Amino acid sequence: MTCFHLPVSLLGVFISCVCLFVSRTHGQISFDREPISYSEANPNDPVTKLQSQIDSGELKLVFDEDHGYLKSVLEALKISHETQTLVFSKTSFQLRRISSRTPRALYFNDDSYVGWVQNGDVIEVASIDPELGAVFYTLSQEKSNNPKFIRDKGNCLTCHASSRTQDVPGFLVRSVYPMSSGQPHFGAGTFTTDHTSPFEKRWGGWYVSGTHGDQRHMGNVYTNDRQSPEKLDVEKGANVTDLSELLQVDPYLTPHSDLIALMVLEHQGEMHNRITRANYETRQAMHSDSVMNRLLERPEEYLSETSERRIERVADNLVAYLFYSDEHPLTGRIAGTSKFQQHFEASGIKDQKGRSLKDFDLTRKMFKYPCSYLVYSEQFQNLPEAVSERVYRKMWEVLNSQEKSEAFGHLSASDRRAILEILRDTHPALPAYWKEKADEKSD
Repeated sequence: MTCFHLPVSLLGVFISCVCLFVSRTHGQISFDREPISYSEANPNDPVTKLQSQIDSGELKLVFDEDHGYLKSVLEALKISHETQTLVFSKTSFQLRRISSRTPRALYFNDDSYVGWVQNGDVIEVASIDPELGAVFYTLSQEKSNNPKFIRDKGNCLTCHASSRTQDVPGFLVRSVYPMSSGQPHFGAGTFTTDHTSPFEKRWGGWYVSGTHGDQRHMGNVYTNDRQSPEKLDVEKGANVTDLSELLQVDPYLTPHSDLIALMVLEHQGEMHNRITRANYETRQAMHSDSVMNRLLERPEEYLSETSERRIERVADNLVAYLFYSDEHPLTGRIAGTSKFQQHFEASGIKDQKGRSLKDFDLTRKMFKYPCSYLVYSEQFQNLPEAVSERVYRKMWEVLNSQEKSEAFGHLSASDRRAILEILRDTHPALPAYWKEKADEKSD
C-alpha cells in the first residue's frame, strides 16, 4: 500500500504495505489506454462522492490538533476505529516519519482505506471505483475551509500496479525483515501475503495484537543484524496482547493492531485486485474484438476464441480466490484484542437463519462459510456481462458439486449448501436460474 501500500499509497497505506520499489509494468501502460483510460477517467468512488459533499457544503470535515482530519474522514467514510492496524516498515512515501516507535496506522471498510502517520503532511486514502478499481488520494493535514482530496498522478502506481497486484491498480500487504528504524533488509527478501500465505511468512514490519497458539508470524519484532536478518526472534513477537510494551500507543485511536483485522485486510485487498483484473481483461478483450469486427465485417457482438480464453481465465482466477482456494489452514484458535471481530460480523448481510459470509471460524480457517463477502460489492456486481455470467455459472457449478476441480476440494458438502442458501437469501443480483433450480429441487 505504500505508496499506498495499500497502506501506503494509502492503501498502500493500507495495505500495507509493504510495498517496495517496483517498476511499472506493461500492464500499467495498457490500462491508461482505451477502453480503461485509468488516468483520464472520472472516478465514481466513495472519496469522489465525499468531495462532492464537501464542495456543496453538505458535509464539513473537522480538524483537530492531535490527528488533523483523520477522525472526521473515518466518520465520513463510515470506517470504524476498530479496524486499526499498525505497520512500521518504511514502505510509504512518508517513510521519514515512520519507524518502530512511530508506525503508520491503517483503517478500512469494504471499499475504502485510510492511512495516517504521526505528524504526517497528508492523510493517504484509497477507495474502490466500480470500473477503475483502486483510486488513490491524499488529503493535506493543514487546516482549510475547503479541504481537497488530491488524486494521485501515478506515484502510487509505482508499487500499486505490478505483478504483485494482478497488473492493475490495486493493493498488497507486504511482509519484510525490518530494522528498528523500519528500513527493510531488502537483501533478505520480502513476501506479498494474503489468505494463501503460510502464517510464518506474514506481517514482518507490522505490529500484531492477538493470540494464535503455537502458530508463529514475523510481526512485532525487528533485527539490526545485517548479516543474518532472517533470524527474527519470532517467539518474542508471538501472542502479544498489549502493544504498549512495544511502543507508545497513546497517539493512536486505539491501542491495537488486531490480528483478525490484518487477516481480513490481506484477503480483501487481493480480492479487490482480482475483481479489477477480471473487469479490465474483459473490457480490453472486447475492445480489441470490436476493432477487428469492424475491419472484418463481423457481427458487432462477435467474441473471438482468443477473447473467450482471456475472459475464461480471469473468471477462473476470480472464482478460485472468491471461494478461498489454497487458504493456508489454521492450526490453532485465533483471537484479536480489539472489538474488530464483533464490529465486522455485525456488518454482515444475514440470511433467514442469521448466517453471514462475514461470520468467522478462526479455528481451522478464517471464515465459517468460505465465500468472499465482496461478492456483494458494487465492484463485483458491476463486472462486464461477458465475465459476470461466467463467474456466476462457475459459482453455481462449484456450489452444486458439478465443478470437480481440486481447487474447490476444501469445500465440504455442508459448506456448499450453506453458502448457496446464504447467497439465495441475500444476494440481489443472482441470475434467475439460481432461484429456478432451487424451486425445482424443492419440488
